[in-house]
Amino acid sequence: MAAIRGADTKPEMLIRRGLHSRGFRYRLHDRKLPGRPDIVLPWHRAVIFVNGCFWHGHDCPMFRWPATRQEFWHDKITGNMERDARNIAALLSSGWRVALIWECALKGRGKLPPEAVIDSLIDWLCSAEKRLTLEGLTADTGG
Repeated sequence: MAAIRGADTKPEMLIRRGLHSRGFRYRLHDRKLPGRPDIVLPWHRAVIFVNGCFWHGHDCPMFRWPATRQEFWHDKITGNMERDARNIAALLSSGWRVALIWECALKGRGKLPPEAVIDSLIDWLCSAEKRLTLEGLTADTGG
């Protein structure tokens, strides 16, 4: 697990490059905010989390419970999910807007076109909406 990156992952870099190329400027991994969001846009009072489907227990085809050490992994991933929920609630209650981009939106069979992800994110940033969740297509959603 030491080789697993917590920052500067490929999905995160794709989002950062897309936002930067469209003129958005941001801070990275602000330790003062709950959950240390991947991208912080103070001007828009918005934060963006780019979550890996495995580590954050996303209900998608990219997530599968490990067959070995089941109790350890269940406790670890469930704990991550609970912590994520607490951090998002704390951010929302303190006036921040929260976007959650799942890895499956950018990788795998159900991935969305990168331009569509960036466009959706920018539309959200320019709106007054408090929450945004982007995830990949599944068989149920037409993909």
